Amino acid sequence: MKIAFDAKRAFANRTGLGNYSRDVIRNLSLNRALELYLFTPVGHTSLMDASPYRVIVPQSPMDKAFRAYWRSFSQAKEVINLGIDLYHGLSNEIPWGLGNSCKKVVTIHDLIFKRYPQWYPLFDRKMYDWKCKRACLEADTIIAISAQTKADITHFYHVNPDKIEVVYQTCNDIFKTDCSATFKQAVRKRYHLPQRFILNVGTIEPRKNAFEVVKAVHEYGIETPLVIVGRATPYTARITEYVKQHRLEKRVFLWHHVSTKELAAFYQMASLFIYPSTFEGFGIPIIEALYSGVPVITTQGGCFSEPGGAASLYLEEITSKHIAEAINLILSNDTVAQEMIDKGRQHVQKFNAEVLTEQLISVYTQTLAQ
Repeated sequence: MKIAFDAKRAFANRTGLGNYSRDVIRNLSLNRALELYLFTPVGHTSLMDASPYRVIVPQSPMDKAFRAYWRSFSQAKEVINLGIDLYHGLSNEIPWGLGNSCKKVVTIHDLIFKRYPQWYPLFDRKMYDWKCKRACLEADTIIAISAQTKADITHFYHVNPDKIEVVYQTCNDIFKTDCSATFKQAVRKRYHLPQRFILNVGTIEPRKNAFEVVKAVHEYGIETPLVIVGRATPYTARITEYVKQHRLEKRVFLWHHVSTKELAAFYQMASLFIYPSTFEGFGIPIIEALYSGVPVITTQGGCFSEPGGAASLYLEEITSKHIAEAINLILSNDTVAQEMIDKGRQHVQKFNAEVLTEQLISVYTQTLAQ
């Protein structure tokens, strides 16, 4: 089976869509019956080991000058010439011009720009909407990364739900492996981590609600320090100003440039993980925490019960009061915390790479048989 991928994100994005793309490609590469072709406008980067694959990049001066155009339009000619059986758009879009030359699959991660348009500039949300809607109509099969995303696709784009398959995503294997005590101690020393701490991971932006966690620490006298790890945005200034105003420098710590291996150590040393996001397509940090053996607090509703399962504690409201109550419930009761850890380790096995790769290959096989 010859499978082509829109692999731009695998080579260009460090988190999110990049992690998903790399995980899918690496896991499928273990199946020797599959020939994988990676189409990328950005060429080779340090994020992706390209050696096991055939990597297709723009060749002509025109295509090199207009790489975005090549990705959306010109690459279809090369897909057809290679006799590809199935094309998989890993990040919400499919190139023009494929026609009936091969079967087409697209992964839709979320439609947050439809649910919360106020979070996106007008041009961005119009572009995202156009690309996602067209991909959903063009694809033979749509992969949704959660049942919530499947529901959103059917609601906003009126797609037949029978055309949509839910295939969850896994996380990097590094979160499934215990770090050595020596490495964890080195990370603790480098980042000045306390012996016990609450961990929050994710881009520091309004919908993730890290500010509410900081307020909970201050307003309700939570003594266990909070460590926030994620890319900074303008919203971060609101948190740093609050920390300074209330002299929380010894109780709230922010880190923006932590490697994946170091992040695994952060998780494994944390006493509790909190992820009070308003809305996500899936919520990958939740399963990273569950694999790491950490109790999880997240949001009730949306997709969050899918990665969190019965193992996690859910917030009815994203307020500092509800957050503080949930934190205190877990940190004050070792029995509750251990039960959550044990249930979490059991639940998260459904996201093992072997399980999800088998499901993905099944989707490919069924699509080719249509």
